[in-house]
Amino acid sequence: LFIQLNQLLSTPAGLEWREMARWIKFEEKVEDGGERWSAPHVPALPLHSLFQLRTCLQKGTLLLDLNALSFKEIIDKALSGQPEGVELQPELRERLAALLLLQPQHQHTQSPLRLLAQLGLAPCREKAKSWAEPGAQLSETPLKEQVRQDGAGLRAAAAPRAPSNASLPLQLRNQFKKKVPLGSEAAHIAVGEVEFLEKPFAAFIRLRRAVALGSLAEVSLPSRFLFILLGPQAKVKGYREVGRAMATLLTDELFQRVARQAEHREDLIAGMEAFMDDLTVPPPGKWDPNARIPPPSCLPSLHRSNGDMAGAGGDKASPGHPHAGEELERTGRLFGGLLRDIRRKAPWYSSDFSDALHPQCLSAVLYIYLATVTNAITFGGMLGDATANMQGVLESFLGTAFAGFIFCLFSGQPLTILSSTGPMLVFERLLFSFSQDHSLDYLEFRLWIGLWVAFFGMVLVATEASHLVRYFTRFTEEGFCALISLIFIYDSLKKMLSLADTFPINWQYRLDNVTSYSCVCNLSSAGEPKQPQGWWVVGGCCIGPHWDPDTLLDRRRSQCLGRGGQLLGTSCPYVPDVTLISFLLFGGTFLSCSALKRFRSSRYFPAGVRKLVSDFAIILAILAFCAVDATLGLETPKLLVPSELKPTNPERGWIISPFGANPWWVCLVSAVPAVLVTILIFMDQQITAVILNRREYKLQKGAGFHLDLLCVSLLMVVTSATGLPWYVSATVISLAHMESLRKESATSAPGEHPEFLGIREQRLTGIAVFILTGLSVFMAPVLKHIPMPVLYGVFLHMGVAALNSIQLTDRVRLLLMPAKHQPDLAYLRHVPLRRVHLFTIIQLLCLALLWVVKSTVAAIIFPVMLLALVGIRKALERVFSLHDLSWLDSLLPETARREAD
Repeated sequence: LFIQLNQLLSTPAGLEWREMARWIKFEEKVEDGGERWSAPHVPALPLHSLFQLRTCLQKGTLLLDLNALSFKEIIDKALSGQPEGVELQPELRERLAALLLLQPQHQHTQSPLRLLAQLGLAPCREKAKSWAEPGAQLSETPLKEQVRQDGAGLRAAAAPRAPSNASLPLQLRNQFKKKVPLGSEAAHIAVGEVEFLEKPFAAFIRLRRAVALGSLAEVSLPSRFLFILLGPQAKVKGYREVGRAMATLLTDELFQRVARQAEHREDLIAGMEAFMDDLTVPPPGKWDPNARIPPPSCLPSLHRSNGDMAGAGGDKASPGHPHAGEELERTGRLFGGLLRDIRRKAPWYSSDFSDALHPQCLSAVLYIYLATVTNAITFGGMLGDATANMQGVLESFLGTAFAGFIFCLFSGQPLTILSSTGPMLVFERLLFSFSQDHSLDYLEFRLWIGLWVAFFGMVLVATEASHLVRYFTRFTEEGFCALISLIFIYDSLKKMLSLADTFPINWQYRLDNVTSYSCVCNLSSAGEPKQPQGWWVVGGCCIGPHWDPDTLLDRRRSQCLGRGGQLLGTSCPYVPDVTLISFLLFGGTFLSCSALKRFRSSRYFPAGVRKLVSDFAIILAILAFCAVDATLGLETPKLLVPSELKPTNPERGWIISPFGANPWWVCLVSAVPAVLVTILIFMDQQITAVILNRREYKLQKGAGFHLDLLCVSLLMVVTSATGLPWYVSATVISLAHMESLRKESATSAPGEHPEFLGIREQRLTGIAVFILTGLSVFMAPVLKHIPMPVLYGVFLHMGVAALNSIQLTDRVRLLLMPAKHQPDLAYLRHVPLRRVHLFTIIQLLCLALLWVVKSTVAAIIFPVMLLALVGIRKALERVFSLHDLSWLDSLLPETARREAD
C-alpha cells in the first residue's frame, strides 16, 4: 500500500487539504516550510493515539466492500452510513461533503533539474502576479492554470471541487512513482479540526474494487482504503497522531491482511489488538520522541511469533541443512542421478541463452574474461616452471578456452568457471619430479593418469556418488573456500613483491650524490669503458647511431648486452619508479573495485546511476588505472599473451602417444596416483558446486552435480591426450561470476534496501568468456597495454570478496572484538560465545593444516586431507551439542533424520 495523510489546515485563502506524510514501508514527513520530504524513518507513535484509534474503529462509521466509482459517491455513502443514534444533520452533512471534496495540495517529489528550473522561473512568476493584481477577476483562471502547470497545486476556492483529473499531469511527472512497487494500491487518510462539529466524525472505508480517484493521491494508483477523522478542537488530542497511527497500522503486513479480509468490526479490532500485543514501548525520559529511527538493514520475518527473526543479524547461517533438495537424493539405478539432472536442466536450456540478453551480462563477461586470462597466464607460467615448459602459457590458454567452452555448453551449473587451481598445480609439480627421477616420459605418464581419472569419474557418476555431497556442511565448505581465497590473496601479493627483484629500488639513493650516478656500456675486453666512433652517451649509457629512439630505454640495455658488453655504473641495477607505480596501480585497483562495488548503496546520484556503476565496477577500475599507467608512460610489466599457435616446448607435439616412451606396466601403475587425482577433483568440483548452489543465492533452475562431474571427467580425456592442463571448478572466480550477476528489485520503498532476487542464471556469459580467451592470441596488440599490477589488484579483490562471503570471517572478527561491540548475529543469541570461539579456532587449525600440507612435500596427501575435513566435522558432534551445531553449521544427514524422528 501507498498511504497518504492529508491534514485540514487553515490558510489565508480558506481551509485547505495538504499532504503532510506518506508511507510505503516507512514514514516520510513534510518538513517545516513544506519544501522537502524528510528521510524515511520508523514511525514512533504516542500510545494514546492507538487507544483513540481503537475507539474510532469501535464507534465510527465502518463500510466494508463498498461499491463506488467516484470520490463523491464514496463521501456521500460514508456520510449517510453512520451508526444509529449518531446520524448527522442534513446541513452538517452538506458542509462536511463540501469540505471533504476540496482538491488536496500535494508535496510532489521533483527531480533536481526541475527544481533548478523552477528557481529560475520564480522572478517571472512574481512579475506575472503583480500584473494580474489590478484585474484579479479577469486573470484568476489563467493564473490558477499557470500555478497548476508549475507544480504548486491549486488552493481551495470558496466553491467546493472534487478531486479531478486536472492534476494528473503532475501525478505522471512525479518522480516518487518509481519508488512504488508494481501492483500497489493507495490508502487515503484525512484528518483535521473543524469548528462546526460538536463531536468527532470517524469513518473507515474499504472498497470492494480498487478504483482510480483522480488526483486524490500524489501518485496515480487505484485506491482501496480511506480513513476520515474530523472533529472539534481539543475534542480528540492530536487528530494527526491518530491518522499516523492508522497509517502505521496499514503498513503492517499482518494488519493489512486483516483489513483486506475483515467481515465485521470485531475483525478489525482483533487485528489491532494483535498489533498492540507486539508493541515495544520505550519509557519516557529515556529517549527523544522527536528522534527519527533509521530503517533497519533487514526487515523481520512476517511471522512475528518467531522471536529469532531471519533478518535480525544479517548473518550467513540458518538452522537446517542447505543441500537437502531432490538433486542429491539417490534413485538406486545406474546413472539415475545423471538422467534426472538432464531432465531437470533440459527445459531451461533455451532460456539459458535468452536470459543473458541484459547489459549486466556484458559487464560480467568483461570482468570474468580478464580474471580468466590473468589466471591462465599466472598458472600457465607456474606450470611452465614446474614442468620444463611441457605445459606453458599457450597450453593454458587453449585448454582454458576449450574446457570452459564445452563445460558451459553442456554442464548442469553453467555459472561455474573452470580453471587450473592451486592444488592441481601442486600435483603437476610432484608428478613431473617423479617422472624425472624415474626416467619416465611425463606427458605419456600423465595421459594414463588422466584416462584412469576419467574412468573413475564415470564410475562415480554411475553410482551416484554425488549423493555424498550432503556430508559437505558449512564447516567443510568454508575451510576449502577460505583456503582457495587465501591462495588468491597470497599469490597476488607474492607476484607484486617479486617486482622488487625484477625492478629493484635504489634504497641507497642520496640527492647529494646525483652526479655520481651513471651507467655506461663497456665493450672492451679489458674491462675499461669504451665509446666507439659514432656512439654517444645519453643518460649515462652509450648509444649507437641507428637505434630506435622510441624504444630507447628498453633497447639500449638489451643491445649493449646483446653485443657482449657489460653495464658499469651505480645506476645500472635499478629501474626508477616502476616498482612504486606498480604498487600504486595494484592498491588503487583493489580499493577502487571494492569502493565502486559498494557504490550501489551510496547516497549520491540516482539509483540507476549507482546500479550501473556497481555493475561495471571492475571494468571501470581497470580502465581508470590503465589510463593512469598510459599517462605516466612508465614501463610497468604488461599483460603478454602468446602470439603463435605452437607448443611452448618444441620437443612435444599436440597429440600425446599412449605407448612407446614408457614401459607397458606404467598404464597399470598410473591407477594409483589417479585415485588421488580423482579424490582431489571430486572434492574440488563438488565443494565448489555446493557453495554455488546454496539456498541464499535463490537459484531457480536447479543444480546438476552428476552432470557437472560427467563433463569434468570427459574433459580429462581430451586435455590428457593433447597435453593441456587439467581443469576443475575455480571457487573464487566462480563466486565472482555469481556476484557479478546478482539481480535486485528494480523498485524499493524509501528507506528499504533493494531486495535480492537471485542470480541471472544463463550460459552465455561463460561461453563468451571462453571464446574471448581462445581469441586472446589474436588480441595481443590490445591486451599488451594492460598492466599486470592492475590485474593482480583484481585478483586481490576477488580473494578478499570470497573470504568476506563466508561466516568464518565474521567469527574470526569476533575473536578480536569486545562483547559489547559485537554485532547482533542470530547464532550469538543461541550459542554461548566461548563455544562460538572454540568452533572458530578448530576451523582455523584445520585451515592452517591444509595450508601446511599444500605447501610442503606432504602435498601428495592433500586430497586425503580434504576428505579428512568431513571426518573432523563428524567428530565435532562429540564436542558440541546438536543445538549449537545447527546454528554454527548444518546437521549431517543421519543426525538431521534422527532429530526429525
